[in-house]
Amino acid sequence: MEGLIYSFLAGISTTLGVVVLLILGKPGNKLLATFLGFAGGIMLAISLFELVPESVEIGSMTSAIIGVLLGAGMMFSLDKIIPHSHMSSGDNVVVENSEKLKQIDNPMKRTGYLILFGIALHNLPEGLAIGAGLEASPELGFFIALAIALHNIPEGLAISGPLKAGGVSIGKIFLFVLIAGLMTPVGTAIGMLFLAISPIFVGGSLAFAAGAMIYIVNDELIPQANGMHSHLANAGLISGLLLGLAIF
Repeated sequence: MEGLIYSFLAGISTTLGVVVLLILGKPGNKLLATFLGFAGGIMLAISLFELVPESVEIGSMTSAIIGVLLGAGMMFSLDKIIPHSHMSSGDNVVVENSEKLKQIDNPMKRTGYLILFGIALHNLPEGLAIGAGLEASPELGFFIALAIALHNIPEGLAISGPLKAGGVSIGKIFLFVLIAGLMTPVGTAIGMLFLAISPIFVGGSLAFAAGAMIYIVNDELIPQANGMHSHLANAGLISGLLLGLAIF
């Protein structure tokens, strides 16, 4: 139950991005770069300083390596199959696999749906990471949920901005973003089901979660942050890593 609560709160943090957009408008690139870099640093610290060592301790070095490769490989496969977008250079949007949603004519609305679809599916392994972390310790599960919540806020902005520009109503935007965020507790529930079947899955799941999170940081958070302001992105990343080192 604790894992589902953590993942639910982390998931619905995407809606804060909609609230920020409505109240303040789109935050400046400097603030977003620092924020994304910091979230990336925390996620790297959790993966490298806690998840992987814990996986080796519970299982073995071999199982940890396999778990990391499987986690990263799954995220790579999603990137190749699922239509999604990367806000990788300031306000520019790089769209991958866009041909899979050709039926949407409005380019901004189409971009918003692409981001929504990609983020919703990417939230599944993030939920698994929370569940696996809680199996190791309540503190680790909490900090993973916190890190995911931090980077979910800019994701909410990334979804809501193009949809709003494409003429989608605020009510629908909020609902879509909420649904995308709720994929996180779905991932946690799936992870808890497998973890309950056998303790063998715990060590492998920790490494799997680490691989998925490392891939997300390098493929999404760091490029986005560097595209907005590389110096502040690096400052945020290092700050997040140092904070994670101090905590773990």
